[in-house]
Formats: sequence, structure tokens, C-alpha cells
Amino acid sequence: MKVGIIGTGYVGLPTGVGLAELGNDVICIDREQSKIDALKAGKITLYEDGLEDLFHKNIANGHIKFTTSMKEGVENADLVIIAVGTPPHPVTHEADMKYINAAATELAEYLQGYTVIATKSTVPVGTGDDVENLIRKKNPNADFDVVSLPEFLREGFAVHDFFNPDRIVVGANTEKARNVIKELYKPFEGKTQMLFVKRRSSEVIKYASNSFLAMKIHYINEMADFCEKTGADVFEVAKGMGLDSRIGNKFLNPGPGFGGSCFPKDTMALAYMARSIGMNFDLIETVIAGNANRKKQMANRILESVKNIENAKIAVLGLAFKDGTDDCRESPAIEIIKHLIENGAKLRVFDPKAMVSAKQLLGIDVEYANDMYNAIDGTDCLAILTEWNDFKELDLAKVKQLMRTPKIIDLRHILDKDEALKLGFEFSGI
Repeated sequence: MKVGIIGTGYVGLPTGVGLAELGNDVICIDREQSKIDALKAGKITLYEDGLEDLFHKNIANGHIKFTTSMKEGVENADLVIIAVGTPPHPVTHEADMKYINAAATELAEYLQGYTVIATKSTVPVGTGDDVENLIRKKNPNADFDVVSLPEFLREGFAVHDFFNPDRIVVGANTEKARNVIKELYKPFEGKTQMLFVKRRSSEVIKYASNSFLAMKIHYINEMADFCEKTGADVFEVAKGMGLDSRIGNKFLNPGPGFGGSCFPKDTMALAYMARSIGMNFDLIETVIAGNANRKKQMANRILESVKNIENAKIAVLGLAFKDGTDDCRESPAIEIIKHLIENGAKLRVFDPKAMVSAKQLLGIDVEYANDMYNAIDGTDCLAILTEWNDFKELDLAKVKQLMRTPKIIDLRHILDKDEALKLGFEFSGI
């Protein structure tokens, strides 16, 4: 199948590489010339575990190409996937649709023969109708269908999730469009469930799913606070809860709050949509406010630990919003660091993959380390903010020798607390 993909970000690029690996001929389209030049030169523009090898393999065999030309990517395609960003509006926090609308308007001119337009970006309910109207207005004679094809790729695990989907959701209003998507995902036939629903239902499924998971994370974080004040162990509580098949054990890991490109944006967009139709989505509004406050609470814990140390310096390990990715968008670590900076803290930071992304957000307000031990050297408090496997392998005896004051605040529950206490650390976590 000939596939055009508009957008080469954390959705578009892994999707393009995955579809190429399945044997499709893929052309990825992006307006940013420097990004396309890098991809053409074989330089991958984002980090995802396992993506780089497949990227080079499919460039070499000619199954994936890159261009800034909408015409080149669309005119011979059987399927065009829109995978551009829908960032939150700076004031209302609704999903900003300017990139979706621009893509739909531009691609309309180059449609030839029957083409399925699939919206893979996370979009408000009714977007499929809007995309259809924009294309019809620009090209009244075009033969096309618009479907909703939400992505469920976890950042850090996008390659794994592409080839091992727990479900494929398709919002298609015609049988002809459904058949095209069935053909696209034929390699997964019998391996996963393909759910065909109305287009608007598909658009809501993504928001409903992400908001529910965000709510689950915030619930266990509040339960952690409750356990700390009552003497219970939240990890034992979470294990007991997770054994209930109605609840499940995923997303019950307490931490510094949820972040990334999906959960914050999608909860805010869902709340906005609810308000726009005269509904108060109180549960989601509470989750949004509580998660924002959570990050300030975690920052205050770190500040409290060094309040009596003159010229204290804090080491921070972890800047990405989770392990396995270099994405720092809405990262709890970044938000915590910003709060620390606002309160005058001196910081030295390190992340194995996200240093470049973090520098764009933090600038010169922190000191950047070369490795995790360099970050720790001469500091008075070590804060773990992202759950990278590298940090689990820290030599705590070496850490003790390097630190000026042996304090650890592990907000990701990855270090051995008993070992740290035996070595003489003042240790706290969640």
C-alpha cells in the first residue's frame, strides 16, 4: 500500500517506520526543511527505543522516504495519515487545530483517485467532519473518505506497541474506508482486536482512555499521601488493589505526577470540550488541578531537605517525563526543577537521553552534568525524578563518597532504600 504521513514527530515517525517495516511504501511529509534534510541523511530526529535500527533498515530498502512536498507524498497515496501536533491553546487549553486544518486544506489539492484520509492525531470530537468539509470545499471533485485512527503508542515503547497493539480502533463511516484500513492492518489479523466504531466515537475513545489513565495515576498519588500519614505502605496497597481484575495493576505506581505530550494536554482538552457543551467534568478538572499541585509538593519536599544547609546544591537525575524517551514536554521533572529554581535552588542535572530537549526548556538556569556521577559530585541532595534503568544501577557507596551531604529523595522508587540507610544516607521517597 502507498501511504503518505503528514508529520514526523513522536507519532508520525514511529508510525511511518512501522508501516514501512510491514512492507508498505511510505512517504513522510514535514514542512521543516532541516528535519527532512536530517532524516534523508539517515539521522533520526527523536529517541525511541528500537526505532533507529528499523529506520535505517527501511531507508536502505527504499520502503520509507522523506519530503517537504505535500504533492509528492499525497498524489499517489492509497492512504494519507495526518499525524501533526494538536498542542493546548495557551489560554483556553483546548486542542489547537491549526496544524490539522492546514494539513487538510493543503492535501486536498493533490488527491488523485480514491484516497482514505486518516486522522491519527488526538483531536476533538467532530474533527473528522471538519476535515471532510475542508477537503470538500477545496476540492469538490475529490473521491475520499475521512477516518479516525487514534494512536495508542506509549512514548519509550512506541516500536513495541506498534507491532504488539492491544487493540486497533477505527472510526469509519463507510464500508469502503473500513476495507482499506483492514488491508493496512492485515498483518495483525488474529493477533489483536480491531474495533470498528462511528468516527465520533473513535475520536472520544482516545480522550476517554488517556483521561482515565491520568485519573488512575493521580488517585494512587493521593493514596500515597494518605498512606504516608497513616503508616501504610502504598506499594503494598497498590499490589493488593492491582490483583483485582476489575482494577488491574497498571498505572498504580505512585510518583511525582503525570506528564508528557498526552495526559496533560488530553485531560485539559476533554475538560474544555465538556465546558463548551455546558457540562462540568468535575472529576477530570480535579485531576488536572491535583496533578499540578503534586509537582509543587514534590519540589517543596526537596527544598525542605536542604533548608538548613548553607549554599546547598541539588543533584537531579532525570529530565524526560518518563524513561525510554527524550521528550520533556510537560515533564514532572522539568516542572519540579522550575519550582526549585524559582525558590533559589542551585542545581546540577543529568538525563541519559533528554539533555538537548531539557536545555531548550531550562536554558542557563541549571548546570548540566556529563554523567550521573558528575551530577552528584559535591552536592547536598540527590533527587531521582525519572525512572531510567541507568539510575537503578547507581553505586550507592560511590555516591556516598561523592556527595557533600548524603541525602537522597527518590521520587521514582528505584533505589534500594535499605542499602542506602545502611550506608548512612538520609533517605526519603514516596
